[in-house]
Formats: sequence, C-alpha cells, structure tokens
Amino acid sequence: MSQDGAHGRYAGQALAGGRYQLRDLLGEGGMASVHLAYDAVLDRQVAIKTLHTELGREQAFRERFRREAQAVAKLTHTNIVSVFDTGEDDLGGLTTPYIVMEYVEGRPLGSVLEEDIRQYGAMPADKALKVTADVLAALEISHEMGLVHRDIKPGNVMVTKRGVVKVMDFGIARAMQSGVTSMTQTGMVVGTPQYLSPEQALGRGVDARSDLYSVGIMLFQLVTGRLPFDADSPLAIAYAHVQEEPVAPSSINRSLPPSVDALVARALKKNPNERFPTAEAMRDECLRVAGSFQAAAPSIVSGAAPTQSGAGVGSAVFPPVGQSAPTAPGPVQTPYTPGPYGAPQTPAPSYGYPQQGGYQTPPPMGYGPQAPQVASTPPPYTVSQQPSAAGSGGGKSNKPVIIGSVAVSLVAVVALVVALTLNSGSDDQTGKGGASASASSSQKPGYRGPDRSRVIDKEKCTNPTEAWDDPNKVQLPDFRYKDINSVKDCIQAAGWKIKVDKQDDNTWGDGTVLNQFPSQGSDVNQKDPGTIEVTISTGNPA
Repeated sequence: MSQDGAHGRYAGQALAGGRYQLRDLLGEGGMASVHLAYDAVLDRQVAIKTLHTELGREQAFRERFRREAQAVAKLTHTNIVSVFDTGEDDLGGLTTPYIVMEYVEGRPLGSVLEEDIRQYGAMPADKALKVTADVLAALEISHEMGLVHRDIKPGNVMVTKRGVVKVMDFGIARAMQSGVTSMTQTGMVVGTPQYLSPEQALGRGVDARSDLYSVGIMLFQLVTGRLPFDADSPLAIAYAHVQEEPVAPSSINRSLPPSVDALVARALKKNPNERFPTAEAMRDECLRVAGSFQAAAPSIVSGAAPTQSGAGVGSAVFPPVGQSAPTAPGPVQTPYTPGPYGAPQTPAPSYGYPQQGGYQTPPPMGYGPQAPQVASTPPPYTVSQQPSAAGSGGGKSNKPVIIGSVAVSLVAVVALVVALTLNSGSDDQTGKGGASASASSSQKPGYRGPDRSRVIDKEKCTNPTEAWDDPNKVQLPDFRYKDINSVKDCIQAAGWKIKVDKQDDNTWGDGTVLNQFPSQGSDVNQKDPGTIEVTISTGNPA
C-alpha cells in the first residue's frame, strides 16, 4: 500500500473508541503523520501523531513508545508542547501507536529562520538568543526529570502566532533508539546528522550536555543562516562533529560580537565536560549576552558558505549520497528593527505544516525526498538511502538517522578520533585519575564554597525507577549537580558502593557531583550495581 494511500485516508477515522476524530492531515513523513483531531470528551482540538510502517508491528517498540510518552506527559512548561494521551489503535489494518498533543497554531522555527534570511541574511542576534533561551528553558525542565531530547533542531521547535517558542517530540528519539528490536543494532545513532553531538555520532551514551551541543548548532545556524558542518554524505557530517572545529559565527556574520562567538564555541566543545554544565547555565549566558550588546542587522559576508566538512575522510570512507550545500542567501535588503520575535507577519499554517504547498518540516522520524530549501531544517537520514515511492526530485533526502555498524575503515577512523579527541583532557579518566584523585581541596583564589541545598532524596536509591525493558533491573539515579554528602547518604541507604574522585572546577561549589559512572539512567542490578564512581568539584578554578 502506498504511503499516500495508507495515510491520506486516515482523515475521518476515530481513535480510542471514538474519542479522537481525525480531521485534516497537517503533515507526514515516512514514519509519522500528524493530524488535526477533535477530542470529543473534552471538546477541544488536538494534534495527533501516528507512527506507521514497520514500527507499528514491533511490540517492544510500542511498549517503549508508550512509556516514553507517559514520561513526557509529565512535562508541563510554557515552552514545551504538551502531551495529553498516548495509545495504539488499528489504522489501515495495522496496529498504530499514536500520541495526542497540544494543538499549536504556528510554524516551525526553520520557517521563521527562512523568512529572516530573506529579509536580513540571517536571524538578528538578539532575536536568536531569546529564541535559544526559550528552548533551553524547556530543556531545563526535561533534564531535571532525566529526559534528554536527543533531536533538538529547528524542525522540532514551534513558534506560535504570539511568538511563544515551544519544543516538541521529547522522547521519540529515545524510543526509536531503544525500542525497535528488529531494527536496532549495537552502536545505532538516532538523531539528525547536522545536529548530532560527537558522542551521539560515535554511538556513545548521551546526557543533557548532548542536547546543549545541538542547541549550539542551532544557534550557529540562526545567527549565520548556515550550518557549521556540511558534507556530501551523512556519515561525513557525523565525522566532522567528532573531529573538526567550527568557524567563528562572526566570520560569516560580521555584526556578531565576540561574546556570541564565545557562547557558541563553548556549546560546541567536543568534550562534554567543557560545555555548559546545564541548560540553566547556558540559558543564563544567552540572556546575559543578549543584554550586553546593541541589536544590529546581520552583516553576512558574501560567499561565506560552509566548507565541505569531513571532505578528506568522507570521500575515502563515506559513500556520497548526492546531497548539496544550502544556497547562500543574497545581500541584505531589509533594515532590521529590534522588536518582538517569532511573530509571523502573514497568517501561518496551523502546527507548522501547511496543507497545500509551502514550507514543510516532516516529523523527526519522517523521510521522503524534498526539494532543497535555503537554510531549512536538515532532514534526518539513514545510511541505506532508497528512492521514495513518491519519486520527487533530487534534493536532500528526508530520512531518519539509523546508523548501524559501519565498514572497517570507519571503525579505524572512529578509533583514531576517540583516541585524539573525546578521550583527551578531562574525559581521560585513566590519564587523569591520579590528578583527579589528588586534587587539592584547599581553597584557592576564585574558590566556590559548597552548596548543601542541592540534595537527592534517599528514595531515589532505595526505590529507584524500574528499567524500561528489564523488570529485574532499575535505572541508576542522576547524582549530577547534587552535594556529595546527600549522594553518599542515598547510595549507602541502598547498600551500594561509591568511589569519589575530585576535579578542580569552580563552575559548581565544593563537593558538587560533576559526573558519574555508570551514567544516570543506566540499567543496573538493584542489589549489586557495582561500584558507582563519581567526580566532584573542589570548588577551585581549573
């Protein structure tokens, strides 16, 4: 059954015993469709995302998807698209998981950016920083609950008619990565290539700082109208995230002050320990920088298109897939006047998906070739790229990221990258073990004292969350940014073992946990999770 035939007829059908009546199709991709729907019980309009293709046949995925949606439904914040309900029903003869979401009248951030590029060459810096701060406000809430988004990009950020920024699709990437048993392979990476953190690109575990890297990529794109890394293949882009350094945004947009360059540079550090420690910290810096300079129109350097990142290795290791770089915008023609951000100047299509023509960002797991667009949200991808049944012409392919095991040559490259990049500096536990363990706790100039108010409840250890996929295991609590005394009390209450290393760092107070191993959310045996290693701050400058 063709995609159009399978999903175009969903309009008019009902879900959940008739409670939700599907109406207009707002948008669709290869793995998901979004419909406007009517909630007959609460007499309101909602948006319903239905997942299709092979996903609906996987019981493990459906269970994972359901539990992720339940966790996301607990997120309540102005800058987060609310999830009201989830379930599965029969559509087109297939068991189809669905999510019932808040209906947002607005458009994707990528569409707002396109308009700014046409007018100014890029998004004005003050506006971009405020949008980014709102995205970080949403992530601050999700990270506090242990939810990492994993796929932050302009296509997953909505801007309402009133200019309110809303982040959507929390939990879908995690469900995709961990739940599809017959599709998942060791080392699989789920996300969008242009926004992947280095640790995601390497198939390593991710935490909140991976989201902050993606936010940094997005901020770079907003203030320059371009992406920092581009190449002729998705895997070459992933390699660039791991190995190559981005240019300073001001080399593209001359109106940007050094403080914006510094902010983006820190967010895009290869080593997670060198990025902002939390979404709150990065948000505070965005607002500080936004208030520290006088707003000015972007001044785009003519012809300053991104270089072909990963070109040397990409041509030898990664197969080209015919992708093209975004077209450089023309000269700025419209004066910029600072003011409210994000408000559309023309009536915008509901939920960001026009019903006919115009800009369309598919759901994060969607695919199907689309015409190339200037600075539009880069599509997800797969290594194996097959022509769409629709057969639309050669733009970038809209496909989800599912990077499995790669050729031996890639393994060699990644091994080198790991050795030279991610395992250097403060990530190299073996190389720094002695230094960390012997870090002096004596106070030095710039010393920050302990913050005993940041505590973890003992119940997090004595009654931890059950693992998603194994009832015999539990999820390890998140000890990061908590005072070590409360962490010790928690771990000891559960009868677990702890090892403590120290690291000079005055971003957080003396005795604050900076990192942990195993990482938060890891599935462990509750009775014997092994020794839990934590690194705490000495409160002294690094």
